[in-house]
Order: sequence, then structure tokens, then C-alpha cells
Amino acid sequence: MIAFSPTEEQTLIAETVKRFARERMRSVFREAEESSELPWEVVNKGWQLGLLSAAIPEDYGGLGDAQPTVTGALAAEELGWGDLALALAIMVPGLVALPILYAGTEEQKRTYLPRFSDEGYPKVTAALIEPRFRFDPAALETTAVRQGNEYVLSGRKAYVPLAAGAELFLIYAAEKGQTQAFLVERGAPGLTVGERERLMGVKALDTYELALDGVRVPASARLGGDAGIDINRLLNHSRVALAALAVGLARGAYEYALEYAKNRVAFGEPIAQRQSIAFMLAEMAIEIEGVRLSTWEAAWRLDQGEEATRECVLARQNANAMALMVADRAVQILGGHGYIREYPVELWLRNARGFATFDGLAMI
Repeated sequence: MIAFSPTEEQTLIAETVKRFARERMRSVFREAEESSELPWEVVNKGWQLGLLSAAIPEDYGGLGDAQPTVTGALAAEELGWGDLALALAIMVPGLVALPILYAGTEEQKRTYLPRFSDEGYPKVTAALIEPRFRFDPAALETTAVRQGNEYVLSGRKAYVPLAAGAELFLIYAAEKGQTQAFLVERGAPGLTVGERERLMGVKALDTYELALDGVRVPASARLGGDAGIDINRLLNHSRVALAALAVGLARGAYEYALEYAKNRVAFGEPIAQRQSIAFMLAEMAIEIEGVRLSTWEAAWRLDQGEEATRECVLARQNANAMALMVADRAVQILGGHGYIREYPVELWLRNARGFATFDGLAMI
């Protein structure tokens, strides 16, 4: 039976993250956006909540959550409510740790996973997205060619978060047409971090293009060893994470617009009493709840070990459209104020626009 009632422990985690988002993230997110710089004190505090460590089994130094994906979805929603750029930054280490957990060899797990339970923020990142039209994670142009006991990686990547300071990269590349992943240490000859990208939204999160010109790594760097990875399984965990973040962002925009409409008086009455405004707010709330439930179902099925690609894809696609609709409606409800940077809804609209391009940029 599917049960969506959070456990006592999950409720406590969600409430802790919600309090962090309200008190710490919401106090700095606009300044971070305007300066295009991450407030690392807040990011480090977010990391120290131990959300990723909770998903790692005790054998590898973690806490061994029995339902890590559902718990991760609950936490990601609250982080997305706080601020999307900061949420993505806090979740970057999971882009390396979770693929190792889900697909790595026993040696890779014992070598790398313990570092993700330390108090210090791990300097790691992952590179999946490519700077080209019709990018497809299952048909990458970045290649991995086996030469003896080594692999040679060549290609270009984009949207690589925090790459300038990363010491370990998880690089996705096509080996004989199949997407695989490789652990690459910083300083590998041929690995070049490009200029910081200039984005429409999530401007506080620094992302970079990455060039791989004949980068050589040992065969042992191939994630999963001879078995390799199941890219669709990893994408499912990313789809659920992004859907949960979208729910959080949309919930923030809805709540702000609702409060504004209740307090904004025009022609002698709050605008929330106008049918056109009331109907928009109702539709926003309905869509948020619907996507939240589909996200929880997808997360639950992943924790049960079920094949959940259909549920994960639907949650992600619906979340992309829902977040954009809700943020756009929030701008409309604020009227002229919605277009002014003094109010956060324009920021949420720009951030919501990016969800359709964030493949693999978050994972739970």
C-alpha cells in the first residue's frame, strides 16, 4: 500500500529544513542574487544539516535512512521554498555521492562515500549537460574510449556547478553509445574549467563550461566498474529532486501572491475577493498539491525498488510547467509590482523558467 504520511523522523527533518530556509536562506537570497555570489556561511550551514549523510548507509559512514528518496523530497521542497540557487548549491555534493551509492563498486563506495559524512562541504561536482541543441542524457556527444587500462575522455560540458573550486568531477560520457560516468581528479591533463556562465536565473550559483581534450583516467575510474551505470535510474532520482524543488519554489510564489492579494486593497476591497484573482490563486494551489503528490509517489516507488520511470518523468514534466505557471500568475497578481525587482516574484519567475534545462543538476 502506498502511504504518504511522513514518519515522525521525516516530519522533524522537514520542519528543521523549513526553519533553516525561513531564517537563513530567505534572509540572504535577494542579496545573493544581486551580487551573483553564494553566501558560503549559509551554504555550509545547509550542508551541516546532514541531509546527504542521512541517505548514506551506516556501513559507509552515513545514518542509513530507510526511505532516503522520500525524505530527500520533503527536504528539497523546503530548500526550494527558501531559494533555488542556494538549494542547488547545498545539494551539489549529492551529484557525486548518490551516483556512487546507487551505481558504484564496493571499492568506490568505501573510498569515496565516507567523505560525504564529514562536517566540511565536499569540493566535488558532476558534469552531465552539454552545450548543444537537443541535448539528450542518453545520447551524449562527450565520448569515452577504452585504450588498454585507461579511458580517454573528450567533449564539452555546460552547467557544471561550482566547477572552479571542485577537486573531484563525475563526468558523464558515451562509451560505445551507452552513457557511463567517470571519476576525474582535478588537475588531470586536458581537463579545463572555462569561464563562469551568465544565467537568466539562479544567478548566485556559479556554473561553468568544461572542456575535456583527451583526458586520461584509469579503468578503475569508471563508475560501477565493468557493470557501469544505469543512467535512467540516476535520472529518475534527479527528476524527483527537481520536481520537489519546483514544488517548493511554486509554494513560495503562491504564498507570497496570496498574502499580497489579501492585503492589497483596490476600489474598497482586497483584490483577493475579485473572482479573477481568486480563481488564479485556487488553480495555483490545486496544481501545487497535484505535483507534490505525484512527486511523493515517484519518490516512494524508488525507495521500494520499483521501476518508476513513468512516475518520475510525469512528476518532472508536470513540475516544470506548474512552477512556471504559478510564478507567472504570481507576477500577474502583483500587477506592476510584480515586474519590480523590489518584489521577489520576478526572481521566482526567472528561476522557474530554468527547470526545463536543469537535467541532472540535483539528485536525492
